[in-house]
Amino acid sequence: MEVVLKQDVDQLGLRGEVVNVARGYARNFLLPRGLAEVATPGLLRELERRDAQRARHDAKSVDEARAIAERIDGLELRFDVNAGPTGSLFGSVTATHVADRLWEQEKLRVDRRKLEMETIKRVGRYTVAFDVFTDVTAHLKLVVAPEGQEPPAEEELAELEAKEAERESAAKAAAAEEAAASAAAVEEVVEAEDEPPAEGEGPGEIEEAVVEAEVDSDADAGAVEGETTA
Repeated sequence: MEVVLKQDVDQLGLRGEVVNVARGYARNFLLPRGLAEVATPGLLRELERRDAQRARHDAKSVDEARAIAERIDGLELRFDVNAGPTGSLFGSVTATHVADRLWEQEKLRVDRRKLEMETIKRVGRYTVAFDVFTDVTAHLKLVVAPEGQEPPAEEELAELEAKEAERESAAKAAAAEEAAASAAAVEEVVEAEDEPPAEGEGPGEIEEAVVEAEVDSDADAGAVEGETTA
């Protein structure tokens, strides 16, 4: 099922992109949460119109591209975020956010698809390459930090990342250990069910024991009857 994303969705796509997803995923998750809408023919035509409009803002010559690159090279965009103690963001900063900020702050419209960046999920300072034109590349600086604070120094960031990696490794090890324990418990149950009965507990032995018990019972009854008659 084709849908158009209304917001950036991790590991799926950016706002405005047309993606093909399972119908259940769209109906039960994306559409109810307002993250996407069905890709109708009318909506697809509107997206094409927007792309054409955006293309008109692209540089048309090397000189024009160099002028845009000079503006971008001198910029530093700041994103105030919520982050945990190890520097991990409660959310992310994507190419869509950067393109939106450039328009809001600088009235500079760029094609986010030309921003060479991965989704940012940690505080820090970043440099993003932007392909303005053939053989013309600008470099945009980003600051991602908690509100009113500066991002930690590189050494501190490395230490925070190491702690985060250690925490994730410990969590994975604990999960693996728990899974192994559960598997061992299941295996014990299966082995117990497959184990042959102990000597004297098989169906044949049990049947013989019942017959012997019945014979002994009949003999005892006969003895008691004889005593009574006497």
